[in-house]
Amino acid sequence: MIKTAVLGYGTIGSGVVEILDKNRDVIAKQAGQEVELKYVLDLRDFPDSPVADKIVHDFQIIEEDKEVKIVVETMGGLNPAYPFVKACLLAGKHVVTSNKALVAAYGTELLAIAREKQVNFFFEASVGGGIPIIRPFYRCLMGERIEEITGILNGTTNFILTKMDREGETFENALKEAQNLGYAERNPEADVEGHDTCRKIAILTAMATGREVNYEDIYTEGMTRITDIDFKYAEKMGTSIKLLGTSRMKNGKVTAFVAPVMIQKNHPLYSVSDVFNGIMVRGNMLGVSMFYGSGAGKLPTASAVVSDIIEAAQNLKRNVAIGWSSEKQPIEPMDKARFCYFVRVAGSYRNKEQDIKQAFGDAEVIELYGLDEFAVLTSEMSEEELKAAATAYDRKEQGRSDFGIKQIIRGVL
Repeated sequence: MIKTAVLGYGTIGSGVVEILDKNRDVIAKQAGQEVELKYVLDLRDFPDSPVADKIVHDFQIIEEDKEVKIVVETMGGLNPAYPFVKACLLAGKHVVTSNKALVAAYGTELLAIAREKQVNFFFEASVGGGIPIIRPFYRCLMGERIEEITGILNGTTNFILTKMDREGETFENALKEAQNLGYAERNPEADVEGHDTCRKIAILTAMATGREVNYEDIYTEGMTRITDIDFKYAEKMGTSIKLLGTSRMKNGKVTAFVAPVMIQKNHPLYSVSDVFNGIMVRGNMLGVSMFYGSGAGKLPTASAVVSDIIEAAQNLKRNVAIGWSSEKQPIEPMDKARFCYFVRVAGSYRNKEQDIKQAFGDAEVIELYGLDEFAVLTSEMSEEELKAAATAYDRKEQGRSDFGIKQIIRGVL
């Protein structure tokens, strides 16, 4: 029998406890022996809970108990998650976590400790909730040269953008609905500003390259400036707008970014809607593979955590080769990335045609009835070229009352 402890009895932690109980026989069969919960660490007491007699408030009890072989961290954040996880690994315990912030910030160090101590540090649930994505990288895709990872990695923002797309909601109203339904936090900044997605694409990029990726090197742009007007243009163009985390690998160089992107109906991620996540992985031999499912939620995420518990139980005496080295993976400057661009412009195209052509070349023009503005879809160009063109256009237009670029959204080539 393998003894385990759960750090944090919140949404995910309680889900893990529930699955360990309800799927006890399935887990024992896969693990090769029974997995028994010995402790649950939390600051609170839960007198009416099934784990009332397992609650402890002192982490040291778990750290020093040699019977506990696997520790599950579901507290989130960095403090005290980081020191607790590090202490468990140093004590020779296997650790399983759902904490993307921890993995993105300290994954390199924690993986190195796990290798040194011949234990395991698993983090399947840190990206994509219940979607299997970490394990495929070190199992199914080992023989592939990964060329691209692009994902809808945050259910909150995808729910908001779906509401704006399908029901014409404003960003503010869609966010309020997401908060009322419990999909968005009271302070939604980590989601809507792209920080959550940034950490996840950093982890996936590190898995693909085998090198440490600093998430702070990844260009990150949120979706708060996307408006219902943008979606009216998207509808006319037969496109949609998604907040994507993307990493592209070519000739040893990596371009990575998080941003709202306009995608066409034939794109694999076009139909991923509501709170669901989708991750597209392209390999040089495999081609495109899609991973789709519940990217968050109590039981889907807990299910991924339990899969890691089972893998740890199957490998109690050895370290599984997973993760990345301490070698740094440089991220290319965003100015070199290439897209086509959707550009909304104030005023009438008839009055601006010459200046538009001089700035953006032979671009496709899109007009909506009743609006004193228009949009153009440029040909492929770099970020650097787009910035120069936009600056040159605005400079020429400054003397007009209806001048200026109102919006720029990247488009998938």
